[in-house]
Amino acid sequence: MLDELLRRVSNHTPRTFETDRRFPEAAVLLPITRSDEPELVLTLRASGLSTHGGEVAFPGGRRDPEDPDLVFTALREAEEEIGLPPGLVEIVGPLSPLVSKHGLKVTPFVGIIPDYVEYRANDAEIAAVFSVPLEFFRQDPREHTHRIDYQGQSWYVPSYRFGEYKIWGLSAIMIVELVNLVYDARISLHRPPQHHTSS
Repeated sequence: MLDELLRRVSNHTPRTFETDRRFPEAAVLLPITRSDEPELVLTLRASGLSTHGGEVAFPGGRRDPEDPDLVFTALREAEEEIGLPPGLVEIVGPLSPLVSKHGLKVTPFVGIIPDYVEYRANDAEIAAVFSVPLEFFRQDPREHTHRIDYQGQSWYVPSYRFGEYKIWGLSAIMIVELVNLVYDARISLHRPPQHHTSS
């Protein structure tokens, strides 16, 4: 399973990002555990943060001027936010960049990490670190769907519920691309699902 995931992600050509304006850049890490049943590691952001407070997200953030590249940004932020040492991460490749509602161009990077890591959440930014079996998303177990209209196109973005956590927005879009890539799940973001939709 993991070998196939590595092969598919490393051979993947992300969608290109074409726009007539320049967005500030950011990067996130999609950490996947090295195990027979890989899990995806996510964070719950601290509720007091000015942006995305109380939301589920992947570790990551804005690129600093001194960051040599976006992979460095993703690894630096993951270390700052959850105490994940960069040396434990095997970067496999990027997924397609997206624009956040705050006007950041966010590039996700898939990385393989050891099955067990002792995370140290940065209390100022992160309320919790948790993991979800990648297989959980394969059947598209969405709780509901958010319709987002952006640049003349409608996006039908799933919202997942895993225990106490709600996974939606950009994180859900990244997960859909990953799951489609790894499992041929064929989850569409551009047409409504068979079950009900809410905006």
